[in-house]
Amino acid sequence: MSGSAGVMLWLGYTGVAPLLAIAWWSVVAVGGLVVMAALVRGGWSARWRDPAMTFPQILWAITCSAVAYVLAGEARGIVPGLLAVTLLFAALNLRAKQIVAVSLYALGAFSIAVLFVINLGSSTEPALEIAYALVLVLMLTGCMLLSLRLYQLRGRLRKQRQELAIALEENRELASRDALTGLINRRHMLELLHLEQRRCLRGQRTMLLAQMDIDHFKSINDTYGHAVGDLALQTFAAVVRENIRGSDVLSRWGGEEFVLLLSDTDVEGAMLTLQRVRMAVQAAVITGAPPALAMTVSIGLAEHIAGEACEVTLDRADKALYGAKRAGRNQVVYGERAAHSEVVHHQEHALTGSDF
Repeated sequence: MSGSAGVMLWLGYTGVAPLLAIAWWSVVAVGGLVVMAALVRGGWSARWRDPAMTFPQILWAITCSAVAYVLAGEARGIVPGLLAVTLLFAALNLRAKQIVAVSLYALGAFSIAVLFVINLGSSTEPALEIAYALVLVLMLTGCMLLSLRLYQLRGRLRKQRQELAIALEENRELASRDALTGLINRRHMLELLHLEQRRCLRGQRTMLLAQMDIDHFKSINDTYGHAVGDLALQTFAAVVRENIRGSDVLSRWGGEEFVLLLSDTDVEGAMLTLQRVRMAVQAAVITGAPPALAMTVSIGLAEHIAGEACEVTLDRADKALYGAKRAGRNQVVYGERAAHSEVVHHQEHALTGSDF
């Protein structure tokens, strides 16, 4: 609008249009938008239906352009170009109904302006005024159709962005979860373990890790087929989740192996939980599998020592798991704690590592 006022003032300065009227027009036209901008920037319009006041600003600009058409005299042919800039803002910011309303309002305002010019007799060429009017109609119609097309494209892009966001979230979910059991996968579990390891180092949490392995799972696949094996894995995951706390985290580590993270508990509480899990798995019924099929699980438990690497704790849990298998399976075995010198070494490494 300031640029348009500059052009109009130039017409007044050169004598093509009345300078005083143009000066007043410039003050009112620019001043109206300044007031609206102040309302927006000052936060006064924040609670309104249109906080940016886009629709009122465009209507104001169209009204001022119609008045400029009357004031510009023989140079009124430049006004449609200024109007086109206003309609461009409408195309980029308004909804479909608003675009149609703005276009019809512009058509009505400029029709009145053309009739006003003809009735005043300020034009020496009525045919030229009619030509201007026809060009305005064509421009307004074209701008309206183009604006509606842009609105459709904006809607399509918005929908595509939403679909892309959903797809990215699904991909992120697929990247962190096992598709068969719905549990988090090994990669995601390792990220959680390293996070918990740092919390334990700062004395904020305690952590125990359990390595779990379905006994004789290969024979289930070989005897009943992989479809039944999948049912067994799904049943196992569901049973374990039903028998642990909401704060405990179960992950599929690979094949028939699972890792359970138990935080903020002691060894005694963890052993009680794992014994409950073991008995629930033994009593579980695998829906869709032969009635004779039953599962048992061997579990190795290790307590994380602040300062040691998660891999060390997992290795101790894994050794405890193999101890449970050697003892006859379907058992829970608690692994030995790490040696003092080993813990000190890992503490020194952690304190000088990148996390600190």
